[in-house]
Amino acid sequence: MSGEKPVYSALMKNIRAGRFVYTGEAEPHKTTDISDIIEAFKALRGWVIAINVTDNPTAYAYMSSLAASYLIQRGTGIEAIYQITCRDRNRLAITADLLGAYALGIRNVLALTGDHPSVGDNPQAKPVFDLDSSTLVYLIRRMVDDGVDLAGNKIEHPPKFHVGIAANPNAEPIEPELLKIERKVEIGIDFIQTQCVYDIEVAKAFLKEAERWRVPVLIGITPFKSVGMMKYMIKYVPGIKVPEEIQERIIKAKERGGKQAVYEENVEIFTEMIRELKRTTRLAGCHMMAVGFEWIVPKIIERVEGGQPSYLSLEG
Repeated sequence: MSGEKPVYSALMKNIRAGRFVYTGEAEPHKTTDISDIIEAFKALRGWVIAINVTDNPTAYAYMSSLAASYLIQRGTGIEAIYQITCRDRNRLAITADLLGAYALGIRNVLALTGDHPSVGDNPQAKPVFDLDSSTLVYLIRRMVDDGVDLAGNKIEHPPKFHVGIAANPNAEPIEPELLKIERKVEIGIDFIQTQCVYDIEVAKAFLKEAERWRVPVLIGITPFKSVGMMKYMIKYVPGIKVPEEIQERIIKAKERGGKQAVYEENVEIFTEMIRELKRTTRLAGCHMMAVGFEWIVPKIIERVEGGQPSYLSLEG
């Protein structure tokens, strides 16, 4: 991305300055109180530059990602990356929410299609899908670049966002996934965050393909909280591949020293992985998805970086 383009967030300022960045992920649940999430992420200030806030992940009806993004950003002092899906809203509602998000101080958006309601906790819900993730990116670009909505209606004081997309390096075959990404790159995106990857060769192959787009990529990292979590992800989460070597290391750690040894082995595994990707690829950063045990994120980052990252502030 050109350094001459406007910068609206600390996330993008650091990426464009060539700083290796880390982002976290928060998942508001079916509640009106997310003080536990806010407290967990206060401890990550200075370690992650931004926090993704999920939008009804796997079609479960949780707290609004717009409200949660505002509360988390205000409560932690860390920028939010507001995830917005096309599953639950038509273009009117999406436009309205984006205008509201900017008014609330949000400057980063992740554009997603969203899982079908049939896989969620309200399977009777009617899906909307007025837009898909590509047309959502186009809507955001029209708002930011042209100051109009999708129908060409003028916006007073138009919002200024950095827009990102999600990618799946584990897709088989990978070619359709690359074509979908390429379409969004042509429309105009600022960054890519991937789903979690455990096979370093898969990550390297994807990052090699991504070089032609000249868009910063943050590889998804999801540590294992337990052996049970690892087995569940392998069995039930589509596209997840965990190399036998990593599976054996986690299982042996549990046998050797219980939960604490599993945590320590996670730190070792992902430190090795991130260091290797930093050394051999043009990786821009890592998206750390340790939902429910965020405290492990600084431990991994500290091992990789030798201390807390040196991030630039938006103002400084």
